[in-house]
Amino acid sequence: MRISERGQITIPKSLRDRFGMHRNVEVEISPTRQGLLIRKRATVQHPVDRVYGILGKDALGEGVGVDEYIEEIRGK
Repeated sequence: MRISERGQITIPKSLRDRFGMHRNVEVEISPTRQGLLIRKRATVQHPVDRVYGILGKDALGEGVGVDEYIEEIRGK
């Protein structure tokens, strides 16, 4: 591989496919003792992970379980 005049490199297709580096995937380049490490930037956090625990453990009220809460909001 060669670095272009604009500082660009082309990662071979076989490696892009192998490591899931497709169009518009963001990468991070980090210096190491051996040279440069290129890796995919961490993916966007899953929506469930973003809201997990947002209500806190007492959000349903003291002594109210999830099943009771669901029955209440469904009107049973």
